[in-house]
Amino acid sequence: MITIGVFDSGVGGLSVLRALRAELPQVHFVYLADNAHAPYGERSAEAITERAQRITEQLRTDHQIQALVVACNTATALAIDDLRQTHPDLPFIGVEPALKPAATLSRNGHIGVIATHGTVQSARFAQLLGAVKDAADRPLNIRCQPCDGLADAIERADAQAVLERATHHWEQLRRQEPDKPAIDTLVLGCTHYPFACETLQVLCGPGVVLVDTADPVARRTRALLRLPAPASGASPAPVTLLSTGDHNSLHSAAARWLGIGPAARTLAP
Repeated sequence: MITIGVFDSGVGGLSVLRALRAELPQVHFVYLADNAHAPYGERSAEAITERAQRITEQLRTDHQIQALVVACNTATALAIDDLRQTHPDLPFIGVEPALKPAATLSRNGHIGVIATHGTVQSARFAQLLGAVKDAADRPLNIRCQPCDGLADAIERADAQAVLERATHHWEQLRRQEPDKPAIDTLVLGCTHYPFACETLQVLCGPGVVLVDTADPVARRTRALLRLPAPASGASPAPVTLLSTGDHNSLHSAAARWLGIGPAARTLAP
């Protein structure tokens, strides 16, 4: 059985793992939540790269992974190029804000992006933004809002803090460029944010489409590794859950959002 590693700063990458398990039920996934060092979005590029390198080494040594999904927009933006240089024999699949699907889905070309500071300010995101605008067959107005505290509130499963942070950041985004038409498509540029979809949808209203990257990442993983399509009705393989911090929060989140209950193990930070 093939083994694929998946890591994020915390529980947010479970949104990607959920899509991966649906697309690749025959694969054994090892998910590592680096919650002893979360949130990544407010850390330096150097710190995130160091963590990504250490995690990759650990997953290769202890679990003999055959590919690694970097299920974190910030870590992808700041560390994946360095990882590919250090481990040229290991396939890496990153995540990025779903600007390309949003450009297709938007009816009026006015798109919002919510993400961490680390993602929004990265060179990789700037390149993606420029490429999407250049490739579009119409003018696109894309407004970005860094969302301090939102991923952390989701990580802590603090519903009140999620509502407060989401409300604040949505209002900040909505007030940008008030002379322009309203945003009709919102890109969830952090893997934590799909777990706040209900709150965000209520805030945005039914006329705004929310877009995340989980399903495209899962399809990209299967295509890159040339794995067969899942058989109809196939039961997903077991998952190994690892945490560098409180394993109880990871276990609870996996049970709540994915319906899986293997015991999570705590690693040395």
